[in-house]
Parts: sequence; C-alpha cells; structure tokens
Amino acid sequence: MAISKLTRTNTFLFFFFFFFLLFCTELPTPSLAQENQSDQPYVGVNIGTDVSNLLPPSQLVAFLQLQKITHIRIYDANPDILKALSRTKIRVIISVPNNQLLAIGSSNTTAASWIDRNVVSFYPDTLITAISVGDEVLTTVPSSAPLILPAIQSLYSALVASNLHQHIKISTPHAASIILDPFPPSQAFFNQSFSSVIVPLLQFLSRTGSPLMMNLYPYYVFMQNKGVVPIDNALFKPLTPSKEMVDPNTLLHYTNVLDAMVDAAYFSMKNLNITDVVVLVTETGWPSKGDSKEPYATKDNADTYNSNLISHILGHGGTPLHPETTSSVYIYELFNEDLRSPPVSEANWGLFYGNTTPAYLLHVSGIGTFMANDTTNQTYCIAMDGFDTKTLQAALDWACGPGRANCSEIQPGESCYQPNNVKSHASYAFDSYFQKEGKAPGTCDFKGVAMITTTDPSHGSCIFPGSKKVSNKTKDVVNSTQSSSAGEKLLRCRTFSFLKISAFSNILHIFLAAYFPIFLFVLL
Repeated sequence: MAISKLTRTNTFLFFFFFFFLLFCTELPTPSLAQENQSDQPYVGVNIGTDVSNLLPPSQLVAFLQLQKITHIRIYDANPDILKALSRTKIRVIISVPNNQLLAIGSSNTTAASWIDRNVVSFYPDTLITAISVGDEVLTTVPSSAPLILPAIQSLYSALVASNLHQHIKISTPHAASIILDPFPPSQAFFNQSFSSVIVPLLQFLSRTGSPLMMNLYPYYVFMQNKGVVPIDNALFKPLTPSKEMVDPNTLLHYTNVLDAMVDAAYFSMKNLNITDVVVLVTETGWPSKGDSKEPYATKDNADTYNSNLISHILGHGGTPLHPETTSSVYIYELFNEDLRSPPVSEANWGLFYGNTTPAYLLHVSGIGTFMANDTTNQTYCIAMDGFDTKTLQAALDWACGPGRANCSEIQPGESCYQPNNVKSHASYAFDSYFQKEGKAPGTCDFKGVAMITTTDPSHGSCIFPGSKKVSNKTKDVVNSTQSSSAGEKLLRCRTFSFLKISAFSNILHIFLAAYFPIFLFVLL
C-alpha cells in the first residue's frame, strides 16, 4: 500500500526529532537546589579587631581557608577584608556600627551610598550574605533605638534599587535581655518598653524573609543563676532525664540552655503573631580565662561548650519547640581580643590567639569539616619564648623525671640533641609528655612556660613525638599505592566506558550516513 504524503511527512518528522534528541540532549546536571546548601545549618565565627598584630587581610583569609571556616561576621565593612574574600567560598555578614545609625537612618542618599560602597562594589565576587545594622542597640544605646528601623529600611531600599534584596538579608543583633521571663520558654515575652521598635521590626523581617539576630550566651545565664542552672545544662553535657529542664506549660524537655534561649525567642515572636521568622544566633561562646570572680571561665569549659555546640548544630539538633529547624550560630570569637578592657574574660573569648595558635583544643573530629586542624589530631606542645633558662630547665627536668616523658632523643648523639639548648630540649620533652597524656586539657602548661601549636616543630632528622612524619610513613606509602590503584581502576573504567560509547557512536554515525538518505528517498 502506498504511503500518503501526510504519513510520510509525519514519519520524517519523527525520525528527525528522534535523531536530534539522540545527539543533542545532554545528561541531566544537578539542580540549583541540589547545589545550594545555604539552607543547611552552619557554624561561623565572629572576627573582632581589638587584637595586637592582627593578621593582614590576605593572611586572615588564608587562615580561614586553612581552618575550613566558611561563614564569618565582621563588625564593620572593612574594604580590605572584603577584597581579600573575593572569589573565595567564605560567606560574610558585614555590619553597620552603632555610630553610623544616625547618618544612615536619616538619609536615603547616605544609605544608598553605603550600599554602593560596601556591597555593590564587592558582590557577588565577595559572598556578602547579610547586613547587621547596629549591635545590641536597644540595650546598650537605647537612645538610638528609634534609628534602627529607619536605617534598616533605607538600606533595604538601596538593596532593592540594586536588585540585591533577594540575595542579602538585613537585620539587627539583639542581646538576650530584650526577652523577659525566658524560662520556661513558653512564658517568655519581649520587653514591652521596646514594642515600638520590636513589632515593626519583626513585621519587616517577616516580609523580607530576614532572620531575628540574637546574641545568646549560656555562660552569662549560668553565672547569673548559679545554683539554679546546672553547669552541665549550660555546657551541652549529656544529662539524665531528672536533670533536664522541663517547660511545665508545654512539657517540652530541654537538655541545654541555648535551645531554651532560642525557643524563648520563638515564643516571644509567637506572642506577637510572628511565626515565620527564624532565629540566627549571631554571637555565642564561652571564655577560656577569667579573674577570681569568674572561676568557670576555663579552657576546659570553653572547649566543652564550643565543641558540643558545633556538634549540636552540625548534627541538625533543632530545638524542642522546632526540631525541624536548627539555628545557625556564629561563635564569639575567632581571636582573643587582648586589647579589650577588663574583666579578664573580655579578652579571652577567642578560639585562637592573635598569632593563630589555638587558645585551647576543640574536640570536633568526625562531626564535619569546621575547624579542621585544631582538633586533637594535629597539635604539639612546645616551650614559649621569653622565659629564662632556669625556669625552662626546671620544667624540662620535671617532664623527663616525674612526668615520665620519653627524653631519649634529646640525649647526646641522638637525633634531637641539636640544637643543644634548653628551649629546644624542653620543647621536645613537653611534646612527649603532651602526646603521652593524650593531649588532655592542662597537659601543655608546665607552669605557664609551654604553649600549643599547630605547626609541626620537627626539623631535619629530629621528629617530634606528635609528628606524623614517621608514624604515618608506611601508611602514606600504602595509601598512595591504594589510591594509585584505585585511580587506575577508575581511569580504566572511564576509558572502557568512553570506548564503548565512542564505538557505539561511530557505528551509529556510519549507519546513518549509509541509510539515512535511503530513508528520506523512500519517505519522500
């Protein structure tokens, strides 16, 4: 039977589109939703600048990358830091200092200029995620409270004009004290004297999808309520059911103070009919040193709090009220700000000293990539500079004597005898003791003459006890061989797959070249 013209045409179109799709359709690529991890909870750090010899911006950014810190908050909009962050994956919250609120809040032109100078000039090469307008204004400079909302609205309008309002959020950080009667959380409410600011602010945050920024410190809750709040609750330590805090109104069980503080903020917003604003914890932490009135400001407690905090957030712990929502947090802070005024704790909130030496060891192995090299895997104990020989010798004698450190390698003729001076020998002995004791808190002190470092102090043929240069040598060779073998297998697999695809493609092309004209002749 003859094929009608219409049928021939339809058949031709079918073949045409079949072969078009066959050759032109690409394999599906990951969706934007799959690539975008911004909705996942994260741990960031605050970076204060009251630090002696603060790292230059380029070195600061390199240090952040080394530590795998991907979110930071700075207290201004330092152009050198923003420039150094360009084309990195580090996301930054920039800030409007309190002393700039008046100018920005009273002039749309000033606000637009601020956005143009500090945001448009850097974004998107620098990943600016939010602007924090002022800091704890309601409680520290209440006279400036009426300026907050006008400043925020002016800045937002400037973002809209630059078409950046969907990418960069605006809010203002609050102290926990703006919430009264915080426990049980279900009874919490905002201080009504701030209602003229809080209510329209929350409405703005709801309308723009911005977070409620809160600075929450369980340390201060514990210090102000000793005997009522157990320290284990403040430090995220595991609790027996009898020690959990229970909200009598909701029967929700709280195993740590921070979750209770976050839920107090959610209940306070709910009381004002705001239920779609998330809490972002812009500051939290624990000091590692204090004066005589601050006995709980210790390295051990700071390690415990921040390590457990990181585990809690990266473990998507949520809160009892909102188990489905985990607030991201910014640890206060990256460096000890040694230039801060007393009390002593004010200068000792940092994870690191200004020279990038860890202030203490976080125990975060196995719970993510945050703070990659300050866990107990890559640290050493060495003698500090500036101490006299007699003091160091006494510490060295104790380490090699009662401390039972292995000091054989610093004996004459051995690999670590040179350089033959007390400081070098003490460093080896200190590290031997530190490693022997499992790098436990307090084992790198030696009456204040020792310090922890992340830099391997090994030199030449002298390999320090904590170094992986010897202990992992065989492992490295094995792993290298295994990796090479695995790589070769993968390469062979990919090559074989490519050859199969190429062969099929070549055959298909030959087939089409030979027979496609015949198909056209028959069909048309």
